[in-house]
Amino acid sequence: MSNIPPIIHKTRTQLVVEALRERILSGDIQGGEPLRQSAIAEQLNVSRIPVREALVQLEAEGLINFEPHKGATATLLSVEQVTELFELRAMIESDLLAKAIPNLSDKDLVEAEAVLVQLELAFKLKESVASWSELNTRFHTRLYQAANRPHTMEVVNGLNTNCDRYIRLQLLFTGGIPIAEREHRVLLELCKNRDIEKATTLLREHILHASASITKLVEQKIKS
Repeated sequence: MSNIPPIIHKTRTQLVVEALRERILSGDIQGGEPLRQSAIAEQLNVSRIPVREALVQLEAEGLINFEPHKGATATLLSVEQVTELFELRAMIESDLLAKAIPNLSDKDLVEAEAVLVQLELAFKLKESVASWSELNTRFHTRLYQAANRPHTMEVVNGLNTNCDRYIRLQLLFTGGIPIAEREHRVLLELCKNRDIEKATTLLREHILHASASITKLVEQKIKS
C-alpha cells in the first residue's frame, strides 16, 4: 500500500492557474493578449473569484501583467528578458552544480538518469510538448538538490517558470532537441565522474547556447 501515491485535492484556483499557465506557455494565448475574467470563468465553468486569484498568482510567476485600463494581459516575448533570465540561470545553476557534485549519491545519479530517460522519450512525441520543460527542470533539479541550498533552489524554480515558454519555443522551432539530448547525457557523465570544472563549464554553455537560439527566434517573432 505504501507505493500508492496520495490523492491531491486541487482548489478551483489551482486548476485555473494550471489551465491558463499551460495556454500561455504553449502559445495558445499570445503575448499581449488580454485575459478577460468573465470569459475565462465561463470557459472553465468557475466563478470569477478563482480566476482573479489565479491571475494574481500568474502575475507573480511573470506570465501576465496587470496594465491600467487594459487589465490582465499575457506577457510579451522580450529579448531583454531572455538575456537577463538565462544569464542569471547560467550563474546560479553552475554554482549550484559545483556545490552539489561532491555530495551526489549513487541514488541521486540513478534518479537523475531515470528522469532523463523520460525526457528523451517525451522529446520523440509532439503530444508530450507540455511535459518537456517540467522533465527538463526535474532532471537539472535532481542534480542540484545535493548542494543543500533550498533558498537558491527557490530562486532557480522561479527563473525556470519564467523561462518555460522560451525553452519550449527553442526546442520546437530551433532544432534544439538533439543538442539538448547530447548535452544532458554528457553532463550526467561528468557528474558521475565528479568533474566539477568540465560539468559547470558545459552547463553554463548549455544555458547560454539556449539563450542565443531563443534570442534569434524572439527577434524573428517580434519582427513578423
